[in-house]
Amino acid sequence: MGRTQKVRNNYQVSKMKANKAVLRRMFWSACAMLLMVTTHTFGQSVPRTYVAYKAIGDFVIDGRAEEVPWQAAQWSDKYIDIEGTKAPKYATRMKMTWDDRYLYLFAELKEPHIWGDLKQKDTIIFYNNDFEIFIDPDGDTHNYYEFEMNALNTIWDLFLSKPYRNHGKILGGWDFKGLKSAVHHDGSLNDPSDVDDGWSVEVAIPWSFDTAPGGTTQVPENEFWRMNFSRVNWDFDLVDGKYARKKDQQGTFLPEYNWVWSPQGVINMHEPEHWGYVYFSTDEPGNETSFEIPKDEHLKWYLYELFRAYSKSGEAKIVEQEKEILNRVISPKLSKYAYGWTIWVKSPFTNQKLSIKEDGKFEVSDNEQR
Repeated sequence: MGRTQKVRNNYQVSKMKANKAVLRRMFWSACAMLLMVTTHTFGQSVPRTYVAYKAIGDFVIDGRAEEVPWQAAQWSDKYIDIEGTKAPKYATRMKMTWDDRYLYLFAELKEPHIWGDLKQKDTIIFYNNDFEIFIDPDGDTHNYYEFEMNALNTIWDLFLSKPYRNHGKILGGWDFKGLKSAVHHDGSLNDPSDVDDGWSVEVAIPWSFDTAPGGTTQVPENEFWRMNFSRVNWDFDLVDGKYARKKDQQGTFLPEYNWVWSPQGVINMHEPEHWGYVYFSTDEPGNETSFEIPKDEHLKWYLYELFRAYSKSGEAKIVEQEKEILNRVISPKLSKYAYGWTIWVKSPFTNQKLSIKEDGKFEVSDNEQR
């Protein structure tokens, strides 16, 4: 954020100098406010956005991006540290596109030492360097999906009914049925004698994975999903000539690096309210599709800030204070029940009731419902 210029009080200066000081102060205050609005909202970084255009052409899932649809797809912003403050040691970027059958993703991971030793599906893949995908189609932070893969193309896909903070069920044996994935090594795998350039991953996720029981697949044409993407990277040692996660002098593994597309602001991927926005445009690549995050989403970010604060403190005064958001004043409310509570607000933009239950689930309803 910008810094407001401090102007010293000096009763000896001329009126002209005083006026100039006031103008300077107003200018820098305006700059600070503009920067704050464009990069942060109420303590949370504004999530990143990506427009995925509809693909024209066929794919061979081989870990490369040589097909025409990939050449037309745009690169994302480079990944950043999960807290959003530091530049990663190695660069990561991705592309996305889609057709009537699949959601496609290609990611490029710079890495001087490509290694991995986990070969069993559905093991804890992030104990190796890995690439991860998180998907919350309806954006309520519940019933979301996680996918991890390492440089051996070993995958772990799972379904989570709620984030870990809300004590949901974790289905590690759940599968993206029909998923295709591949890895390409720009260098050598598990060879510490040389220096590599990196590795790339290509994934095709069938839309049918999100089909409700007895329902039909709904491709999110001209709609957005809440998604995020993570790369876990470890410092390493060589043990008997093989790569292994590095330990400190006490024998404890050093912490991993977490590099993400849209910063979380906290070292925790399982706060889905921070994830980015992927918009699936029916336009052909080359068009400039305009996507703006809906205004109610800004209210939602603030409600989750209140949710996290109230969950820790239990103090109602944290919730029930007026707040100005996008030039509108909102009045969040706390409703307590025999078996729970809800934080809610009436949207001045859509007149709908936006609420978060005690288990963290976000809901939208007509404002008349209480």
